[in-house]
Amino acid sequence: MAVIAEQPTLVRRPGSRWVSLLLAAPISLVLLLHPMALVNEQGGYSHGVLSLMLWGVAAGYVHGLGFDPRALVWRWVFHPVLAWGLMGLGYGALGGWV
Repeated sequence: MAVIAEQPTLVRRPGSRWVSLLLAAPISLVLLLHPMALVNEQGGYSHGVLSLMLWGVAAGYVHGLGFDPRALVWRWVFHPVLAWGLMGLGYGALGGWV
């Protein structure tokens, strides 16, 4: 009986892992080197947007470095599509759109 190898899903392919790393690295560098880029007109931070953005960056690193959670809850928390959306929100915040 022949064993057929499963094709990896889109989010488990190496290309999608590179996308996660390439989206997460610039945001974390900006937050580390120039955190004032996220200050709004009143001179404060939007803590809700910042929290969501950091969640996306963390999930991007988890996916990008190749970690695949086993528990269903952690799979949802660190899902790459969710991470990409939250990092997109972060890029919007850096661009002044949020």
